[in-house]
Amino acid sequence: MQLKRVVVTGLGALTPIGNNVSEYWENLTNGVSGAAPITRFDASKFKTQFACEVKDFNPNDHMDRKDARKQDPYTQYAMVATAEAIEDSKIDLDAIDPDRAGVIWGSGIGGIKTFYDEVSAFATSEGTPRFNPFFIPKMIADIAAGMISIKYDLRGPNFTTVSACASSSNALLDSFNYIRLGKADIIVTGGSEASVNQAGVGGFNALKALSTRNDDPSTASRPFDKDRDGFVLGEGAGTLILEEYEHAIERGAKIYAEVMGGGLSADAHHITAPHPEGRGAIRVMLNALEDADMKPEDIDYINVHGTSTPLGDVAESKAIKTVFGEHAYNLNISSTKSMTGHLLGAAGAVEAIASILAIQKGIIPPTINNKNFDEEIDAKLNFTLNKAQKREVKAIMSNTFGFGGHNACIILKAYEA
Repeated sequence: MQLKRVVVTGLGALTPIGNNVSEYWENLTNGVSGAAPITRFDASKFKTQFACEVKDFNPNDHMDRKDARKQDPYTQYAMVATAEAIEDSKIDLDAIDPDRAGVIWGSGIGGIKTFYDEVSAFATSEGTPRFNPFFIPKMIADIAAGMISIKYDLRGPNFTTVSACASSSNALLDSFNYIRLGKADIIVTGGSEASVNQAGVGGFNALKALSTRNDDPSTASRPFDKDRDGFVLGEGAGTLILEEYEHAIERGAKIYAEVMGGGLSADAHHITAPHPEGRGAIRVMLNALEDADMKPEDIDYINVHGTSTPLGDVAESKAIKTVFGEHAYNLNISSTKSMTGHLLGAAGAVEAIASILAIQKGIIPPTINNKNFDEEIDAKLNFTLNKAQKREVKAIMSNTFGFGGHNACIILKAYEA
């Protein structure tokens, strides 16, 4: 069968360095760190006392107070980013076929704050157990997709992908496949996460996954630096409107980029650590290139997973050299997690947005906080260190890897009629 072309026609973002797409992009290109001491709770007893929180956010500014109380922050973030993306796309919701418009969302954890709050209240209460009647629908990881579909009357495919830090990349790829197979015209996709709370910080601390650079949070996320000591927990949401090409053209949509293909793989190695030689990362990038019918030489920029962990950064850099060979030295590579922190299940979506804007603007966002480059990593690779670089970008690759060995890779390119 003839596969359909799939394009991106709307963007929305709520991040630790900007509460909309324009703020997010401005701070990305200026190398602004979103890391700061935690304000959500008293973190003084935790090993890590900082995070990349969403700032100056009040859900009541965006939705009815009663609706806000029925939603965990991860769903609130999803609703806000999606509202921006829908508006940006200029879709006339009354003019589309709602049965061919869907929502495929990603979240690695879902409503962890709701779960923590409710169980904590139960554990300290006496007498008859009392739970919020919205406990379950606030907590479950699929509810953001459901809430988006309800608000906008989107009756097509509707579900949530859960693959840890690859979740929203999986959601993007599933959306891409549904559209190119002709099963939908429009899909609202992306991901959200809100894990900056006692359970999230405590749990990742127990894994020894987080940086503990409490004396200097803004420089704690330092991918490819030899002094990196773990990732910085982030939160937020990113939404992309994916649309079938002819459908977008017919309604005169603005087209940001075209989705060319994607890959999936598993490390099959360890529950949290990557394969030391990047076995799964190599396979997922090769799968993406094959699916997109592109060669390594066609890629200009890789937005890497680049979490600032001792093992992960080395493995990914090795994988890039294996896949791209000599062309690896012609690439721009950067980790925007150095600024946003790690948004877990939302990472793929917000990083895809950064990658699309790199195509649009001809600017590669930097990898900040690199002071002492890790000698285990090839310093001849261009990691776009500390300062944005101008470059014509025709095609990008975006990598996301999750606990459990889940790998997802997306390829997008500049739109051509």
